[in-house]
Amino acid sequence: MTAQLTDLLIRRIRAEGPISLADYMATCLLHPEYGYYATRDPFGLSGDFITAPEISQMFGELIGLSLAQSWMDQGSPSSFVLAELGPGRGTLMADILRATKIVPGFLDAASVYLVEASRTLGGIQAETLKDWSVHWIDDVTDLPDAPLWLVANEFFDALPVRQFERGDESWRERMVHVDEHGSLGFGLAQETKYEDLRNRLEDTNQGDIIETCPSAAGIIRLIGDRIETLGGAALIFDYGDWHSLGDTFQALRKHHSIHPFESPGQADLTAHVDFEALALAAPCSFSRVTPQGIFLERLGIVQRAQTLAKNLSGETLEDHVAAFRRLTHPDEMGTLFKTMALFPKGANPPPGVSV
Repeated sequence: MTAQLTDLLIRRIRAEGPISLADYMATCLLHPEYGYYATRDPFGLSGDFITAPEISQMFGELIGLSLAQSWMDQGSPSSFVLAELGPGRGTLMADILRATKIVPGFLDAASVYLVEASRTLGGIQAETLKDWSVHWIDDVTDLPDAPLWLVANEFFDALPVRQFERGDESWRERMVHVDEHGSLGFGLAQETKYEDLRNRLEDTNQGDIIETCPSAAGIIRLIGDRIETLGGAALIFDYGDWHSLGDTFQALRKHHSIHPFESPGQADLTAHVDFEALALAAPCSFSRVTPQGIFLERLGIVQRAQTLAKNLSGETLEDHVAAFRRLTHPDEMGTLFKTMALFPKGANPPPGVSV
């Protein structure tokens, strides 16, 4: 499949000219026949990467209780949408639903929606969540008009990005082309004064690279508008930082970094999330960007870990301690991954974050 998708991309570029990095990412990840997410379950030790919900149930449990407290803080609306973007295997939503059983009225009021583009993963989610009533949709625009409590874990990092290299007072977009050896590689488009990048001239130098995510702003605007006008909150977890600078585009296969053009359709392609761009696109309030470890500690993960540990021993206990460390320690996911919340103006942010 790698060779077939590579040949398809090379033929397209030779016929139509160089393509943007965003076009390359979208083709590699979502091509209906050869795309990464269309052909596999990429999660877990047997896949290419592992996400926080697959590491420990504590992650989803605490997120669920944060969302439920936010629901109560906003008057416990009798009907609302509980949604997840890019729900992986369905593990996170399963943990959220299990943990919030103890919150009176929460699940009775919730309609669960999963936004998923991959039929392969949708089938796995259906098995994981077979005991729950769940709706699948392809796009956030299909979410019902209702108060919205939403979670997005490692969703925005997989959205296609464009890259631009700073010139003197203008920019050259980095494009994917076919080099003199007949292989995929990077080239530069003509220098252009992109008006929407004018503000980035203030914090960059010649030769610097910046990344933009064309689809992220529209998604955030839609989610933020629902939250601001109808109520709700969103919790976003991803790796990145408040302000984007530099080349963060990467490919992962079997838990190791490879060259992004090495195996089209066979590797996960991601880029760091620019939380500032997400926040500025939101028509509602947003929280400070909080390291994941601090977020989980504020919600009581230490106490939860200690409670679970009482019933464990031997290798199972060692795995539990390792999972706790991986989620929270600064040298692991605790600092690399960040959390940001969206919520209505004038409302309290969900527990775990601050303003």
